[in-house]
Amino acid sequence: MSIKSTMMNFQLTLPTMLERLGQFFPDVEIVSRMPDKSLHRSNYGQVHQRAKRLASALTKAGINQGECVATLMWNHYAHLEAYMGIPVMGGVIHTLNLRLSPEDIAYIANHAEDKILIVDDVLLPLYEQFKADVNFSKVIVVPLSGAAVSDEYINYEDFLASGDGDFDYPMIDENAPAGMCYTSGTTGRPKGVVYSHRSTVLHCFAEAMQDTLAISQHDVVTPVVPMFHANAWGLPYTSVMVGAKQVFPGPHLDAESLLDLYEAEQVTLSAGVPTIWMAIKQAREAQPNRWKTAANMRMAVGGSAVPESLFRAFDAFDMKIIQAWGMTETSPLATLGGIQNSLAGLDKDAQYKYRIKQGVPLPFVEVRIVNDEGVVQPWDGVAQGDAELRGPWVTGAYHKNEGADDKFSDDGWLKTGDVCNIDRYGYVKLTDRTKDLVKSGGEWISSVDLENAIMGHPDVIEAAVIAVPHPKWDERPLAAIVVKEGKTLDKDDIHQFLAGKFNKIWLPDAVETIDEIPKTSTGKFMKLKLREMYKDWRWD
Repeated sequence: MSIKSTMMNFQLTLPTMLERLGQFFPDVEIVSRMPDKSLHRSNYGQVHQRAKRLASALTKAGINQGECVATLMWNHYAHLEAYMGIPVMGGVIHTLNLRLSPEDIAYIANHAEDKILIVDDVLLPLYEQFKADVNFSKVIVVPLSGAAVSDEYINYEDFLASGDGDFDYPMIDENAPAGMCYTSGTTGRPKGVVYSHRSTVLHCFAEAMQDTLAISQHDVVTPVVPMFHANAWGLPYTSVMVGAKQVFPGPHLDAESLLDLYEAEQVTLSAGVPTIWMAIKQAREAQPNRWKTAANMRMAVGGSAVPESLFRAFDAFDMKIIQAWGMTETSPLATLGGIQNSLAGLDKDAQYKYRIKQGVPLPFVEVRIVNDEGVVQPWDGVAQGDAELRGPWVTGAYHKNEGADDKFSDDGWLKTGDVCNIDRYGYVKLTDRTKDLVKSGGEWISSVDLENAIMGHPDVIEAAVIAVPHPKWDERPLAAIVVKEGKTLDKDDIHQFLAGKFNKIWLPDAVETIDEIPKTSTGKFMKLKLREMYKDWRWD
């Protein structure tokens, strides 16, 4: 007789998480910075009750299981209520990226077939720009500013009052949709990624592990990464699961506002893209004694690779950078940096070699690198190829199955579009986006490695490297740099700084100083825009 498992088929769904929140962590504080910079304070007990009222009100409003409710909101308490309240009634929370153009927002809302919109009152001017192109059955306005809500819309507080705090959760399968985010659309129309209850819960468990982000009840967590971008990297959900205090910055993402918030609330973990941390570095260097942040505060960074100089600077501030890698399609965490026990004996300088890498895959996430011929490459730290992923919180398709023709391998792995190598310890090192590699005289040059090295220069704020056509070498690297006020740098200065770090053929043949490097809606360097800016470049 074959043995069968005796374990319960217990569903991994968000209602269980919400009920645990109300039972075990009702007094844990939620802090939100409002548009006028005042602080709104609530707690998980209120989130629990208000999320259930929202779930009830949406049910009464006719939202069925599997239908989308859109949010156009900053990071704050009401967005957290939507994070929980929409999926626990069977709906799908669809976070609209407020940094996209009105045309793109309208396209995405229509493509997702959003039924209802919940929008911050301070973002109504943005909504007004595309409302003629969408057809929501209801528009619910969160009165963050304190101003009266027009009769044209529904006041969020009134809508909650119409719901029942004793709402009974419907039966929800763990594989049912819980949330939806769209990709940035840098290479075509944005594509929808739909997260399940199961994938969301498993992603939370992975983030809470001691050897990953180690999020616990003892943490104070600030997601700087927007809640409209890949679910703020899952931090709001993981914090809810473990009962960690959350501190939301609202629309105030400048360095001084963030540092003031970090100090006032003694934040222990924050997360954002490199441009945020570069700005914080400048602020702390300009006023080294102004802020007293929590000891050994962790700063998770993703979106692009981080230069070693930034790691060293934050170590000096007693703020520890943790490199991460992922994308909308991976919920988003796929790998996370740190020092494995086998490397703990290395001196501090030697450890930076591994800390600056994108880290090792999270448990149950599998990664491989494939060359142009489709051959899987060894993990030797030298061979590079296109990174491919699979795992329980990695998407296997796109919403309505659009745009997926070239995004998945024949055997079902996600093609990330990133080029990397993997060393024998399993550390992934991102070397470039496939489309951003520079091929010069038959040799591949990593724009990422060059950028990070250049940003190590004490007078450089930001640097981005692109390929520019060359009559002899096919392509050559051009570096666009932003320098500190009052400083000037030219090609010779950069070459001198890079001397000995790279083969001579890698050194950029052109260095252009610009006021600002164009960025995507999520804070990544917009190489496409840079290439457009320098499309008519001529070599002397």
